[in-house]
Amino acid sequence: MNALASAPSPASQPKVLCVDDEPNILSSLRRLLRANGYQVLVADSGAAGLAVLQQEAVDVIISDMRMPQMNGAQFLAAARAAWPATMRLLLTGYSEVQSIQDAVNAGEICRYITKPWVDGDLLMVLRDVLERRQLEQEKVRLEALTVQQNAQLRALNQSLEAKVEERTRLLKLEHAATIAANAKLRHNFVVTIKIFSSMIEQRARNLPGHTRQIAELARKMGAVLGLDTRDSQDLAIAALLHDIGKIGLSDAMLQTPFTALQGETLGLFRRHPVRAEELLMPLEDLRGSAAILRSQLERFDGNGFPDGLTGLAIPIGARILAVAVDYYNLQQGAMVQRHLRADEAVTLILDAAGKRYDPQVVAAFRQVVNNSEMGIGAGVEMLSTELMPGMVLARDMVSRDGLMLLSADHVLDARIIAHVRDFEQKARCRLAIWVRNPTGAA
Repeated sequence: MNALASAPSPASQPKVLCVDDEPNILSSLRRLLRANGYQVLVADSGAAGLAVLQQEAVDVIISDMRMPQMNGAQFLAAARAAWPATMRLLLTGYSEVQSIQDAVNAGEICRYITKPWVDGDLLMVLRDVLERRQLEQEKVRLEALTVQQNAQLRALNQSLEAKVEERTRLLKLEHAATIAANAKLRHNFVVTIKIFSSMIEQRARNLPGHTRQIAELARKMGAVLGLDTRDSQDLAIAALLHDIGKIGLSDAMLQTPFTALQGETLGLFRRHPVRAEELLMPLEDLRGSAAILRSQLERFDGNGFPDGLTGLAIPIGARILAVAVDYYNLQQGAMVQRHLRADEAVTLILDAAGKRYDPQVVAAFRQVVNNSEMGIGAGVEMLSTELMPGMVLARDMVSRDGLMLLSADHVLDARIIAHVRDFEQKARCRLAIWVRNPTGAA
């Protein structure tokens, strides 16, 4: 009998409830199943079977069909309603199709066994039923596990989304802080250049604001000629530092007009563009400006120095700078013996187109001169007593000696305004203060 179907392992020992009103049938089933490793519970009626099920967790029910008061179909239907996970087998002693159908429909039995049974067949059916139950239980477990894991995944995704959003927020803050820091560095860089420019003005005995006037004229000409942002920046810095190479020259040379220099002094003067390039070359960000400064005294016809470049071989920034510098130097006596009027300086530059200067640059210069004022920047000029916190400077604020006190775009506050008024009182002079959009002050 045992050879026909393998017995369950002792560790598992499935529990079987046998329900029959015939004691000898129950005894036979008990002997057979116990001998094959099953725990066996017995009941002699459907009511007794339900009572057992209320006390014990059963894996399989084997119920006779023909019993008094409650037949097998009725008993298995009640068992299914209360314990749907328990497997149900019908044991019937006659081949009545309707009875079996009732059991299948009402009790949802999975198999039926006829009397008398063959022990091997019964054990095999029981094993198959238990395997089916195990598979169904495993299916339920896996489904529950899937639901749990899906819930965990949703929670994890939500957590990851929250972390990603937080990280994105922090990155945006860091990016904004980096942009602000870079903007501040650029601003400080420009202010530093302007401070050096003011120091160079003092050394070269130029009029206050001389380099800023040149830088503004060069900027306007560059805009007409369509210079990109990088070239415009290089040109602006070169304009502010165009006299840096003259720092080592003597006071006598600096006070002598360029056309009056001769011999060794002329040779020394002609080296100032090269010296300017050498001073700026160590700074990588200023190499574009350094190249402009080296070529600022080249001529369009090739008769300039230090390299004798011709035409478009001269950097565009240098061709623009040459016109802007000469325009103001002609008016300040730095090129010829007398100080020319602005219209006279314009005429000389126009006459030198194609010789000393690039004709396209001269055309841009004429357009700027004809269509705009030569002042620096925009804005409204105000008295220090009219200043209010929140106003923004439209131009650099410089002292009477040409030293920069505050840079353009500086936002005024009460403390700065008080310092400006105090400076005017102590210096006994009025500062030129140009404010952008004064009505928009806080």
